[in-house]
Amino acid sequence: MSQSDSFDADVLVVGAGPAGLALGAALADAGLHALLLEQQPQVALEDPPEDGREIALTHRARRVMDALGLWSRIDPSEIAPLNEARVVDGGSPQVLHFGRGSGERDGAHRGGAQPLGWLVPNHRIRQAAWAAATARPGVQVLCDARVDAVEREAQRATVTLADGRRLAAPLLVAADSRFSATRRLAGIGAAMHDFGRSVVVGRVGHAQPHAGVAWECFGYGNTLALLPMNGQRVSAVVTLPADRAPQWLALSDAEFAARIEAQAEGRLGAVHAAGPRHHYPLVGVYAQRFVSHRFALIGDAAVGMHPVTAHGWNFGVYGVEVLARELAAQRRCGGDIGGPRALQAYEREHRHTTLPVWLGTNAIVTLFTDERRMPKLARRAVLTVAERAPGLSRLLKAGIERQLTGGGVAGAAPH
Repeated sequence: MSQSDSFDADVLVVGAGPAGLALGAALADAGLHALLLEQQPQVALEDPPEDGREIALTHRARRVMDALGLWSRIDPSEIAPLNEARVVDGGSPQVLHFGRGSGERDGAHRGGAQPLGWLVPNHRIRQAAWAAATARPGVQVLCDARVDAVEREAQRATVTLADGRRLAAPLLVAADSRFSATRRLAGIGAAMHDFGRSVVVGRVGHAQPHAGVAWECFGYGNTLALLPMNGQRVSAVVTLPADRAPQWLALSDAEFAARIEAQAEGRLGAVHAAGPRHHYPLVGVYAQRFVSHRFALIGDAAVGMHPVTAHGWNFGVYGVEVLARELAAQRRCGGDIGGPRALQAYEREHRHTTLPVWLGTNAIVTLFTDERRMPKLARRAVLTVAERAPGLSRLLKAGIERQLTGGGVAGAAPH
């Protein structure tokens, strides 16, 4: 064993989703042995099914994925550049632009500029994470393993599996979804924001080119996001009251395409369905703490975002980068990788990165989905001021673009 015969690994990670697998890879690169515990069978991890979700990746997320060997394992045909984002509200003539188009409209041409980010299917990220992690000798994945109990003593964390096995390490990390059972077993609560809404998502083909532009259309009754994919296709993401989701799922392909075409208001031309539809409830989660004694949270177990700002996986991979960096620093100096120094440094940085966006996202979603008269007037005013006040517009857009690209958050400066 890596530290002592009494330990089964340097770090136990509960959950072998993309965040857990990425952490395993990062820890292995730091010379640490990671043992991942996953309830699902191995086949579900090796070859995950297409689930309809397109993940918007920031520049920082891409850098981390590249360093861990995930990016090179994704077929370039599955990676679509996100050149610009535009926001409209309920038929208002105002359009808020972010990205290349916003620079041109503000008189600062950004020729040759990098895209805001990239869109990649979620199941391809999961595939890449599995391949990258399991290619490293320092990563071990134990499937069909459910954690039933957690104990933490002075020098170790121990888990008991459903089959009675007990495993121990200096540090235990939960990466088992926003509804993390391990987080609860460790006695950490979370603020949960149930938006009372659901997402219905499906790919559609269309006649007019999308030019790498993502649209966020806040209509009255539902929100439509159009996320550009390679070729003449977009992912149509409809956010609506949860009780209306079954109706949308029951539509024929032709009926679904017709609704998307109408709500897109001619931006894509004629539309046709190009894949199955999927359905997800919307619940945001922010853990009260990201660490406690010999325990840490990463991925959605720490922060589960509303998808409107596309930061769920990005925050997950940021957390992986920071936690792995702090643990590696402790290993190099002969310190305790499960001790408070590394964990508190991780908590400070990750909370600084995520909390303002969590609060801001919830405020935006609340404002732009409230159907009452005053909120409707308020969001019209926000878009109008942002477009007509050049100084404020540039400041607002620059701040949001930094969040979209990952340039406005703490990087990986050495400690």
